[in-house]
Amino acid sequence: MANQGLIGAGISIAGFPGNAPAIGVRETREHLMKLTRRTVLAASAATLGSSLAAPAVKASPGWPTRQPIKLIATFPPGGTADTISRILAPKLSAGLGTQVVVENRPGAGGTIGSDLAAKAPPDGYTLVISHASPLGIAPGIYPKLPYNVITDFTHVTLIGHTPNVLIVPGDSPYKTLADYIAAAKARPDEIAFGSSGIGSNTHLMGELLGSLAGIKLKHVPYRGSAPSLQDMLAGAIPSMFDPITTNVPHINSGKVRLLAVSSDKRLDMYPNAPTFAEQGFPKLTTSTWVGVSGPKGMSPDVVARLYDELQKAYKAPEVVERFKEVVLLPGDKPMTPAEYTAFVGDFAALWAGVSKSAGIELELG
Repeated sequence: MANQGLIGAGISIAGFPGNAPAIGVRETREHLMKLTRRTVLAASAATLGSSLAAPAVKASPGWPTRQPIKLIATFPPGGTADTISRILAPKLSAGLGTQVVVENRPGAGGTIGSDLAAKAPPDGYTLVISHASPLGIAPGIYPKLPYNVITDFTHVTLIGHTPNVLIVPGDSPYKTLADYIAAAKARPDEIAFGSSGIGSNTHLMGELLGSLAGIKLKHVPYRGSAPSLQDMLAGAIPSMFDPITTNVPHINSGKVRLLAVSSDKRLDMYPNAPTFAEQGFPKLTTSTWVGVSGPKGMSPDVVARLYDELQKAYKAPEVVERFKEVVLLPGDKPMTPAEYTAFVGDFAALWAGVSKSAGIELELG
């Protein structure tokens, strides 16, 4: 797909195919597990510096003292961010003793909701499900991103990550990834894939598969996973890339067929679904991660309370079971706010390198 440009976005993919840059789950995890003391301290210093520079809005003593607490999901209902937020919200409400309300603010690959969270008062009453696309990938592809992923946020903790998948309708003629690629080679620019938005990680996965396989796919961006899935099931598009989280019920019912999974190895839940790697594409091992963040300048006491309640929430047996059901994989160990801040910064830096090498640049619109 070299020099063809991302469909409808005017992005050149210099250097593809053959030597396409990519970040895999294993590669990313290994890099991030090597967080040095200097990195963590630098991230802590950045967060502290932003707190000192933030408006003088303080959390009320004994926070929370009023309700509701708004938890922004940066994608539409039915998407990964929405699903995770609605699993966590009841447990957080119970733990904090006040109502936690999910508010969907989708658009522009999650950057609209993320920007709203970044610009909210840092009083502890606006939080956001931080997401790989708007915080990890967007900084590398949007030169005019309205926020800085480190200095404009208070990052609390990582919740987990979920593999991405290539899916087709259950009655699709494409039974395997090889079938799909063969069809795309026979009909260049005709086989479309849906994504959760221009510049999202699922968008880039589709472009990367096209590069590596030597095919030209047509990108159809949506304002999140749910509308993309709805159109695919209605026959408007023949395929989509998406986090597996939102597709589990449809996979189980047979409405959706898994062609490939981006995990390092086959998922226990779907042992018959092959990975991209075992089908000849080891660079397609990206995942979608989610966490909880808030605006810069949040009180350390509020952050500590939130961190504690989040640890309790996602370790609760019923939450663990729900996360298993939607294939949200927890980290090896809980990330502290400083570690999560460093994680976000390192992930953004890694993807910025990928975007630069690939010549990817977008305008928010």
